[in-house]
Amino acid sequence: MQKSNAQPQNKMGVMPVNRLLISMALPMMISMLVQALYNIVDSVYVAQLSQNAFTAVSLAFPIQNIMIAIGSGTGTGVTALISKSLGEGDEKKARAYAMNGIFLALLSFFAIFIFGIFGSRFFFETQSNIPEITEMGTDYLTICCCFSFGLFGQIIFERLMQSTGKTMLSMITQGVGAIVNIVLDPILIFGYLGFPRMEAAGAALATVIGQIVSFIVGIILNHFYNKEIKLSLKGFKPSLKLIGNIYALGVPSIIMISIGSIMTYLMNRLLTAIEPTTTATAVFGAYFKLQSFVFMPTIGLSHGMIPIVAYNLGAKNRKRMNDTYKLGVMYAFIIMLIGTILMLAIPDVLLSFFGASEKMREIGIPAFRIIALGFLVASYCIITSSFFQGCGKSIISMFVSITRQLIVLIPVAYILGFTLGYKYVWLSLPIAEFASLIVILFGKRKINKFISQQIPK
Repeated sequence: MQKSNAQPQNKMGVMPVNRLLISMALPMMISMLVQALYNIVDSVYVAQLSQNAFTAVSLAFPIQNIMIAIGSGTGTGVTALISKSLGEGDEKKARAYAMNGIFLALLSFFAIFIFGIFGSRFFFETQSNIPEITEMGTDYLTICCCFSFGLFGQIIFERLMQSTGKTMLSMITQGVGAIVNIVLDPILIFGYLGFPRMEAAGAALATVIGQIVSFIVGIILNHFYNKEIKLSLKGFKPSLKLIGNIYALGVPSIIMISIGSIMTYLMNRLLTAIEPTTTATAVFGAYFKLQSFVFMPTIGLSHGMIPIVAYNLGAKNRKRMNDTYKLGVMYAFIIMLIGTILMLAIPDVLLSFFGASEKMREIGIPAFRIIALGFLVASYCIITSSFFQGCGKSIISMFVSITRQLIVLIPVAYILGFTLGYKYVWLSLPIAEFASLIVILFGKRKINKFISQQIPK
């Protein structure tokens, strides 16, 4: 007979909240830092080839981000629903959500594979009229898309472990792949140890090999250590109802992350139009690589928080939900404060990682300092948005992201860029962060009412 109430044996229902959040979030934050590190390593090596090579890899980011958005968004829905099901004591439903999540990851790969074959060149031709950038970028993106089964597999199996609180295993999965990528990058880019010199294509190949290794490790760790979710193809049939539930939470998250791709694509086009040397575009690409060192750990913290909130919503423990949220806000603020100080104090040192020219430094130093003004506000918005997702209200999070990146950021960037010049485009980022804060505060009031309805005092 199915249990109707949460059972105390799961650590998400009984472990002291601060210790629980740290145990859940720290491995994910470390794995996100490792992820950020090997993204930086890719770019540092590619930047040694030429500024055009670095620009080509940077221009591929929107599509790579869409792949991550699809995988992570689907994973967000799967994670929250598995955790909630376990909080309710329904392990059978948790397993069903896991299998449907794997099925959706496979479908996602097929869709991206088709784009990689038929859409990669067209995508670059819409952003650059420099043949070298188009050729290198097309090679890089085609490889990333056609072997993306590693990325989608890695993400879904990591999320299965996160949903049951095994974030240390999730960290191992991602860390192994990152190490493989970092080791292979110089070998395949520059042609060391007898390998051919592949340049930008070598960076892509190193990336997908690392993702495939992570995927394999994720399968192994889930099989041997994630006993709460027993995966089996026997008798499995996709469930439209469960898929609908996953995407009810996942689609807003997918849109929310994908909006970043649209924003980046439009910003790249804007910067190319008003500063034709592509130096400003390279600065924007460098910023995105560097900001991941503060945003990725914050996002890792928020991802560690989601299953705790979802589990305790299912278990109807309001205090643990609120305590988790407050701690998340505090830790995120500290992380973003460190990032703000670094961006304000040593932007020239940060730019030097990418072999920045004098012109790139001239544009980049004030740009970094302006953009950093919104970091502290972003910390609150990221954590609060993830709290909404843990409560099953991803639509609010999606609207926050749309407001920040499309309704505010892009129009303001275009107005400033075409009226005052590219030096003022950077102001659009902190302005957008403050606009999203207003939406977040209204959303928080609605969520508090929802929780009161679900869990009366």
